This record gives sequence, C-alpha cells and structure tokens, in this order.
Amino acid sequence: MDADVLRISSSLRQRTLTAFVLGPLVIAAVLWLPTPVFALFFGAIVLGAGWEWCGLAGIDGVARRLVYLGLIGVCLGLLWPHADWRLWLVGISIPWWIFQSARMLRMREIEPSSGFQPLLLPVGLLVLVAPWAALVDLHRIPHVGPALVLFLMVVIWTADSLAYFVGRRWGRAKLAPAVSPGKTLAGVYGGVVGAALCGLLFAWHQSLGFGATLLVLLVCGGSALISVVGDLYESFLKRRRGVKDSSQLLPGHGGLLDRIDSLTAAAPLFALGMTWALM
Repeated sequence: MDADVLRISSSLRQRTLTAFVLGPLVIAAVLWLPTPVFALFFGAIVLGAGWEWCGLAGIDGVARRLVYLGLIGVCLGLLWPHADWRLWLVGISIPWWIFQSARMLRMREIEPSSGFQPLLLPVGLLVLVAPWAALVDLHRIPHVGPALVLFLMVVIWTADSLAYFVGRRWGRAKLAPAVSPGKTLAGVYGGVVGAALCGLLFAWHQSLGFGATLLVLLVCGGSALISVVGDLYESFLKRRRGVKDSSQLLPGHGGLLDRIDSLTAAAPLFALGMTWALM
C-alpha cells in the first residue's frame, strides 16, 4: 500500500512539473510568435504526434516512420499557401468526427489488433493535419487570432477539468464504457456547462450582441462535446493496440497525442464557428 502511495505521489509530482514547464511555453508560443513561426511550432508538435500515431497504426521501423512523417510534412507545406485547401480539409474533418462520435457511443467491445493497419494512414493525416490547418487560420486573424487560439485551449482545459470533477461527484451512467470506462454522462454535461461559461465570459468581454453571443455559446459547447470524441477515439486506438499511453515522451502525461487528442477534434469546429461568429 505504501509503495502504491509513493508511486502515485511520484507520478503526480512528475505531472505537475511537466505542466509547469509546458504550460507557459505553449502560452508564450501562441501569444507571441508570428503566425508563420507558430505554424512551424505546432507543425513540430504534429510531427511528434505523427511518430506516436505510427505506433498505433503498427508502422514499425525508423525508416518507415520517417517516410510517414515526411508525408505529413509535405501536406503541411502544401497547405500553407492555400487557404482554400485548408478550409476544405477543416470542413471535411467535422463530419468525420461526428461519425466517430456515433461509432464510439455504439461500441460494446474492442477487438485487439496487432500488425500494420493501413487505413490509419489517411486517417492520421486527417486527424493531425486538419487541426494544424484550423489553428493556423485562427491564429492569423488580425489582432484577435492568437487570443482565440489561447481561448480554445482554455475552453478545452475548463471542460476537461469540470468533466473530471463533476463525473467524480455525480457520475453514474457511463458514456462509452467499452472505450473509456471513466467517462460519464454527468461529466460530459459538466464539461459543456464549463465551456458555455467560458463562452459567456468571452462574449461579455467582447461586448457581443445577442445573436453573436448565442453562436459563441453554441460553438464553445459544441467544441467541448466533440473534444470528448477526440479523447475517446485515441482511447479506442490505444485499447485496440493494448497500450496505456501513446508514448512516454512527457513525464506523467504520456505522449503528445495524449495531450492534444481533445484539440484534434475540437479545433476545426471551433475555428470555423468562431470565425463565423466574429465576422
């Protein structure tokens, strides 16, 4: 028992230290880097997550993984000068995540899987490249772009935190027990309420009218909902592969994919919705 307490305490210290180091770094990058450099910064995160995705897809060998990372890099490079291409990719990703939400909620068991999963190669491009495109377009909005990117992160952090505490206190009915036994319907409701409160504060700060405020609330609530799907989908891939974390890159936090799984699903919807709300 004492060994378990020590292990949990050590893990919590690692997790807290990592958060204290990474949090200010990410916030500084979002707020102070010009958009081209921010695109490179987040592109590096996408490539790191792509390396972890290779493990979930069963791509073995450094050379094969580097080829896949090269493909991701080519996609990022091709999308950078073409805003219309980025818009199409972001638009395509939203119905894909909606489809995954129905799939995750209906899932009753997960068949273990080993070996190479070729279908996950194009899926990985969509899951990783679409949020990059969404955040780049959001970040480049004059004057308010970096603040909107940071606001998206605040919405996700708030929704995750409230979902955890509300789920622990009042959670009974499971959301998707086969995929993530710890998630409850009450937790999801709490997360959506937290995201909506963030949206209400944002609308008040920006002095938005009734129509724009309502749209911001819908975007924030919808982003919180779909962020849960991003988390569930990665949990599904890890359970199918039989691993706990996508990697051990971040002490106490797992891998990059474990940190950005909610963002991958929420960023496209948030970027399109907030751009429309503030036009």
